[in-house]
Amino acid sequence: PESYRGLPLEVGTALARYVSSKVIPQQTFDEIMMTVRVLAARGPCNFLVFGLGFDSVMWKTLNHGGRTVFLEETEDWIKQVTGKNPDLEAYLVRYNTKLMDAGRLMDHARKNRNGKCRPVQAIRNSTCKIALSYLPKKLYEVDWDVIMVDAPRGYFAEAPGRMAAIFSASVMARSRKNGTTDIYVHDVERPVERQYCEEFLCRANLVEEAPTKRLWHF
Repeated sequence: PESYRGLPLEVGTALARYVSSKVIPQQTFDEIMMTVRVLAARGPCNFLVFGLGFDSVMWKTLNHGGRTVFLEETEDWIKQVTGKNPDLEAYLVRYNTKLMDAGRLMDHARKNRNGKCRPVQAIRNSTCKIALSYLPKKLYEVDWDVIMVDAPRGYFAEAPGRMAAIFSASVMARSRKNGTTDIYVHDVERPVERQYCEEFLCRANLVEEAPTKRLWHF
């Protein structure tokens, strides 16, 4: 059947999965609700999520009828998660940045603000060091309505860090031809996430901060 007592089967299945699961989502209830409110207002929409995890089915379900795409840095993790949830659309991203280089990469972006790292450009052709110009080509053809940055890893020196994800999200939002993009960045209590948000997404564009102080909505 296409529905479960008037509720779409996909939604009913996700609800059953989460009420019976012992896995705790990466975000708190208040943090999740910040995105829920926007998805409810804008959905079905194009939703791009940096990160793949146990909460991915939830995000896809909350955008019921829309397109939700996940970008993940670990191939084995993609296989594990999509093996259990084959309906998820996920792609591997091999980041070429390291968290320990965040300061140097920021200097590079500032020096090239009017050139290769300009805020409005076709990011697929960018030569900026923090531009994600190596995603699947078809993803560049989409105007993303909502972008969630909750990956890649950014808690040890050799980790990719979220510099490229934040910069690229800002360029995608500013470069779309029509409409606007809501951007969420998680873990902004960490120095690099906070600095890159303030630099490329700008405090003036901050719409909401979670009570936890860990999630910003631009």
